[in-house]
Amino acid sequence: MSPSLRCRPGRSLPPTASSEAAALPRILTVPATGSTNADLLALADDRAVDEGTWLRAEQQTAGRGRQGRVWDSPAGNLYASTLVAIRPGDPPAAGLALVAAVALEEAVHRVLPDASALTLKWPNDLLLAGAKLSGILLERGASYVVVGIGVNVAHHPALADRATTSLRAAGATVDAATLLADLADRFAAWLLVWRDAGMAPVAARWSDRAHPVGTALMVRLPDQTVLDGQFRGLDASGALLLGLADGTRHVIHAGDVFVV
Repeated sequence: MSPSLRCRPGRSLPPTASSEAAALPRILTVPATGSTNADLLALADDRAVDEGTWLRAEQQTAGRGRQGRVWDSPAGNLYASTLVAIRPGDPPAAGLALVAAVALEEAVHRVLPDASALTLKWPNDLLLAGAKLSGILLERGASYVVVGIGVNVAHHPALADRATTSLRAAGATVDAATLLADLADRFAAWLLVWRDAGMAPVAARWSDRAHPVGTALMVRLPDQTVLDGQFRGLDASGALLLGLADGTRHVIHAGDVFVV
């Protein structure tokens, strides 16, 4: 990692969240690195960063997405990771995927000229008119979770298996640094909600922003098994409930989800 870091002081939280015991966001920026997630994991192992720290790279050379996929990382898009310390009494850490998703949806919603087609797809993909706009990757350390967020701000890749888009293509003029400034505050606010009230309000907000119950989905499980069914909401932990043709429900904890 480059030793030259630019730090943005913490900003106040949105008025909908309490600021009690909240770590103010601190954003460190590097011109380029391999992966912000990998860097923040290493810094956390060395106890060099605390909760509330964000690491943003203007460009990545070894960005990665879920299930080991390469994340194309040209300059102009958002590549950032943050650290969450796991405390006694916290809800299950997997719920942080939904915490990140609702915070990102709020931040992106504010900058789009028309956000009517903005939706969440389980667990944390942000879609605009069905096209992928962002990705979120959680990685677990000994006593913390690193949450990595990539957003197609200025560019979007051409992928064979799904449509993609960018904020610029949708008419937004925001840059990556400005988007992250708002996102960091919203993430801090939702992190407090998750800690104070549990998964229920997070899941409720996620559901408000997601495709409706009954939406046809195809799910590819990590073992490559494919399930077809309908979205039946979330369970108490935030896992996906998939209604199958035989009337049963399958609980999905991991997999690729496609809206049919």
